[in-house]
Amino acid sequence: DYDVDVLVIGGGGAGASAAIEANEAGANVMIVTKLRLGDANTMMAEGGIQAADKANDSPAQHYLDAMGGGHFANVPELLRKLVMDGPGAVKWLNELGVEFDKAEDGTMITTHGGGTSRKRMHAAADYSGAEIMRTLRDEVFNRGIEVVDFTAAIELIKDDEGKIAGAVLMNMETKEILIARAKTVILATGGAGRLHYQGFPTSNH
Repeated sequence: DYDVDVLVIGGGGAGASAAIEANEAGANVMIVTKLRLGDANTMMAEGGIQAADKANDSPAQHYLDAMGGGHFANVPELLRKLVMDGPGAVKWLNELGVEFDKAEDGTMITTHGGGTSRKRMHAAADYSGAEIMRTLRDEVFNRGIEVVDFTAAIELIKDDEGKIAGAVLMNMETKEILIARAKTVILATGGAGRLHYQGFPTSNH
């Protein structure tokens, strides 16, 4: 039913961002989401997004703050990626048009977040997630990226070599089953409010 270069499963901030970047790189992209594009945890985020991009701060300082705040249980490689990519992510969002709080001279206003030793929280009033999602959604639509709403991915498809080659989709309204073939599948379904713990030892979470 669908044949694309990149299939993005999930219509939140991560899925929209991945689709935009894949489209920018010249790929034929499709987003499939069980609700509508933007009906996601990203919309609910109020506080802001942390990035060490001020002169008195650094990703290394951000790393130490976050590692301590996480009681040293953080996965070091993931935390390193978070703090190193943070400034670039905020710059990317700002250039896309996210209306972050700014001083009159245009510099970003940053505040303290939980466990921070520097002011590195970038916010858009108290609706940061909604503002980020508004901008990403506009960009997806402006680029003409195909979005299949109210459709859940219910199974991944593997090719003869055992590599992921697409997904089985189900229209949530009609229950119609559809097949999407893709060279690459991106799973962006992990909003924190929707995490599924089945099968995990609860003592570790």
